[in-house]
Amino acid sequence: QVQLVESGGGLVQAGGSLRLSCAASGRTFSAFNMGWFRQAPGKEREFIAAISWFSIRTVYADSVKGRFTISRDNAKNTLYLQMNSLKPDDTAVYYCAADPKNNVGPGDPPPYWGQGTQVTVSS
Repeated sequence: QVQLVESGGGLVQAGGSLRLSCAASGRTFSAFNMGWFRQAPGKEREFIAAISWFSIRTVYADSVKGRFTISRDNAKNTLYLQMNSLKPDDTAVYYCAADPKNNVGPGDPPPYWGQGTQVTVSS
């Protein structure tokens, strides 16, 4: 069993920054592909970023590339999403996700998800 708990969301002005965290437990964290998704009310889930086993590869959606950075600290069993230059369109619930076998991306959803953390960006 894998448990994921997000934190770090909140209210921020446009142009500001937030750092999201996702604490993982239950399995060997370094061997899991990890990623971030977001979903605004009435909209589909959107893939944001992913990081592979042992941080070998990172992938970003075009909408956040150059502004967001995904990273992981395997010693702390924690996934991070550093969000800079935030825009009102970034407002959404952000979820972390894990997949022990496949790369995380916009295709098939990962098997493990956190509960989400709200990010609101004001103009």
